[in-house]
Amino acid sequence: MSLPDEPHAGRRRAGRAPDALRPVTLSPGWAPYAEGSCLVTAGETRVLCTASVDEELPAWREGDEAGWVTAEYSMLPRATHSRTRRERGPLRGRTQEIQRLIGRSLRAVVDLQVLGPRTVILDCDVLQADGGTRTAAITGAWVALSGACARLQAEGRLDSDPILGPAAAVSVGVVGGEPLLDLDYREDSAAEVDLNVVATGGGEIIEVQGTAEGAPFSVERLHGLVDLALAGIRELSAAQEAAVREEG
Repeated sequence: MSLPDEPHAGRRRAGRAPDALRPVTLSPGWAPYAEGSCLVTAGETRVLCTASVDEELPAWREGDEAGWVTAEYSMLPRATHSRTRRERGPLRGRTQEIQRLIGRSLRAVVDLQVLGPRTVILDCDVLQADGGTRTAAITGAWVALSGACARLQAEGRLDSDPILGPAAAVSVGVVGGEPLLDLDYREDSAAEVDLNVVATGGGEIIEVQGTAEGAPFSVERLHGLVDLALAGIRELSAAQEAAVREEG
């Protein structure tokens, strides 16, 4: 499912309006060996999300009847302009933070009792990075998770769908005094305020991560940025649901 880029006379790349998403494409079933998968493209950012089902729980949840959803995140060495070394030892703090965010975000919209005593691992691998990799990963991982749950139902391993509804994420920020939706790398690196917002398709907030990169900002500014993000998330949620329908 794709969202078009609408022409607008402005300073953003491709003439994008301040309240417009980058062109977004969600391609489910991209990795056929995984129980669920989605290649998500947001502008020049591309993330491959796969969902793998393990019929066991983590050791610390053994004996529980509820399932578990977890995530791993990585950036390929040439996803950026210069080579990033692979993480072979302890994970960097940023990597740990992002994969925990992805896991929390998806668990918020899954009935773990319905999922049953199994684990779904969401692997989010950044193929190309131009800002918003964590938010794109969450949006794509939901599509991959939906595909995996649909497959479990088709195989008779689940009686009903454990997914309660869509969850998507987007960045917002203030650049040159102007609120902008869905920042690319150039905008993010110049932002005076930077937020990542995760929410349900119905507009309920799952998580907000934000910072003032310089001077503090007001509560009114925060509210305005969150409203801008929620408008973008409504579009992303519609695209997620359309992608799942297309795959089905």
